[in-house]
Amino acid sequence: MYADGTDGDLHGRGASGGRGRRVAAVIALILGVAGLGTSLTGVAIQMLPRHFSAEQQRQIEAWEVMRRWQQLPAGRIFPASVSYQLSAKTLQDIAPLRLNALRVSIAPPQSDCAKAVTSAAAGALLRKSGCQAVLRATYVDATRTFVMTVGVAVLPDAASAASADSRLTLSRLAAARQAAGADLLPAGVLVLRYHGAAGRAYDYNRQVSASFTAGPYVVMYAAGYSDNRPRVPVSRDTYSEAEMTSMAQGVAHSVAKTLAAVPAPPHCPGAPGC
Repeated sequence: MYADGTDGDLHGRGASGGRGRRVAAVIALILGVAGLGTSLTGVAIQMLPRHFSAEQQRQIEAWEVMRRWQQLPAGRIFPASVSYQLSAKTLQDIAPLRLNALRVSIAPPQSDCAKAVTSAAAGALLRKSGCQAVLRATYVDATRTFVMTVGVAVLPDAASAASADSRLTLSRLAAARQAAGADLLPAGVLVLRYHGAAGRAYDYNRQVSASFTAGPYVVMYAAGYSDNRPRVPVSRDTYSEAEMTSMAQGVAHSVAKTLAAVPAPPHCPGAPGC
């Protein structure tokens, strides 16, 4: 040791430096742990299931409904048999009667919507509304007395469908080959015929016609007699009109239910970037 105490001062400065390094190391460790914790929290948040806002859920559900006409097989949209019901009042009985309509034909999707409806005005309206396609199928009742065509016009969204439907009902025209002065029917789906001997039995004119909306779809139907009886308006026969209408509505609402059913709430499986 030197007489002036230099060795003691160096020792003191060395001890102080050691404590400073230890403090710095501890601080670095704390910051490192905090940073790791933040990173792990971020990863954990990313791995958690994503939550959609109410508006996002609505948009996703609308998109799911909109693409069903392309995703579902034609046989799902237009099943081979559809159950419908005659009311007790129509039957003048105490209980309703359940019957089945049988599918006899499905047309390929018609991308030119104007070719699947009954008038140029209706076709122009659908085109202007953004119609993408019209799907059609033909059904008969179990006795082959009545025949009907159900048609689905695919619009861009529910608002477009509602607007088009309200304007279709304003455009009225005589049913094909209907006698002059007879009741007029609203514009709607063009009846679907098919080839072969069996198809000739269902060459019919529109006796009942209507439309309604289901999400982005305008569902139309037209029904008539399937035989060669005189072309008199079905409205003159209360029972036949009720049975024909029951079948047509039963099939049309079955198709609408399939296409526009509310999908399951959207969810994300939780993978990053989902």
